[in-house]
Amino acid sequence: MERRLAFSSAIKEAERVVGYPVSFLNLRVILNDEIANILLYTKKLIAMKHPLLQTVSNLVFQNEQKTFGLIVLLMSKVAGSSGNFLESDYDRAADILHSQRVIAEVIEMIKTGHLMHTSLSKIDASTKNVLEMNFGNKVALLYGDYLLAISNSELARLKNHQVQGIILSALRDLAEFEFFGLRDPQNNPIPFKPLPEQKDVKIPDEFGVEPLKFEDILGNMKAECTLRNILSSGSLLPKCCQGSLILANHEFFVPKLGYIFGRNLALAWQASLEKVQIKEESFSLVSAPVMLHLQHDPSLYTEIEKGLSDQKKVNYDLIRKVVMSGPGLDKTDQLKKEFADVALNVLDNFSNSGSKTVVVNIIKAL
Repeated sequence: MERRLAFSSAIKEAERVVGYPVSFLNLRVILNDEIANILLYTKKLIAMKHPLLQTVSNLVFQNEQKTFGLIVLLMSKVAGSSGNFLESDYDRAADILHSQRVIAEVIEMIKTGHLMHTSLSKIDASTKNVLEMNFGNKVALLYGDYLLAISNSELARLKNHQVQGIILSALRDLAEFEFFGLRDPQNNPIPFKPLPEQKDVKIPDEFGVEPLKFEDILGNMKAECTLRNILSSGSLLPKCCQGSLILANHEFFVPKLGYIFGRNLALAWQASLEKVQIKEESFSLVSAPVMLHLQHDPSLYTEIEKGLSDQKKVNYDLIRKVVMSGPGLDKTDQLKKEFADVALNVLDNFSNSGSKTVVVNIIKAL
C-alpha cells in the first residue's frame, strides 16, 4: 500500500510538471465522438463478461497502468532541445516541442490499441452467447484498428522517416510477441522448457529497426523473460523516447541514451507489476516470478505445460503457492533493481532539473 501511494504521488507530480495529464481519456487526438462511443458499446458487453471490459476498466481506473506517454514527455523535458526552433514549434504548457507531444500521444494510442486487440476472446463450439461474444470481439478489433490507424497518421504528419521507422518497428515487436513461442489454445503464452544449464544471456540494445535475435535465449529463463517483455512493452517506450530526442535535434548519442533509459525503465516497471499480479490478481505463466522460479525449480514446468492442451488443466493456485514460497519473488526484485539502476545511471548524463527529479522518484517508487 505504501509503495502504491508513493507511486501515485510521483505520477501526479509528473503530470503537474508536464502541464497536463496524459492518461488514456485525456489525449487530445482520441477525445472525439468515435472513441467516446466505446463507452456506449461496452455497456452491451457487461452481461457477457467480455475481456474488453477488463481492458477498458484497467485503462480508466487503475493508476498503476504504465503511462508511457508521460515518461516520453518527462524525458523530452529532461533532455531539452538542441538546435534552432521557431517559437511556434514549442508547446509552452509543457515546455517541449509540439512534435514531442505527438510522440507521447502516439505511444498511448499504440499501447491502448494493442491492449484492445489482445482482449479478443476465442470463440469455439463450447462458447456461450456466441453472437454477443462475437460482437465484443468486433468492438475490440475495430477500436484497436482505429487507434493504430490514427497513430500512424500522426506519425506521418511529423514528416520524419527515421522516427517513423523506429516507432513502427516497435509496433512490429508488439505483433511478434503475440505469435512468439508456445501458446495455449486461448493464445496465452507459455514458457519454453527450462534448459538443464541456465546461462546469463545478454540481449543487446537495438537502436535501429532490425528485429531481435533469439539465439541461446529460449529455455534460459531470465533471458527469455526479458526478451518477452522487450517485445511486449520494452521496445515501444525506448523507441518513442529515442524518437522524441531525435526530433529535438540532439547529437546521435543522446537519442541512444533515451533508448537505453526507456528500455530499462519499461523492464523494471513490468517486473514490478508482475510481482504485484502474482500476489493479488490473475497472472501470466511467462511473468518474471514464475520464470525465475523455474531457474531454481524446473519441476514446476510439469504443471505449466498442461496448458499446451487446455488452459483449464493448469492449477494456477498451486503455481502461485509454489512460486510465492520459492525464490521467484526475490529474484524478481533483483531483476527490477538491475533494470532500474541502469535507468537511473542514464539520467546521470543529464543536468539536474525538476523533471529529472520526478523521473527519479517514479523509478524509486516502482
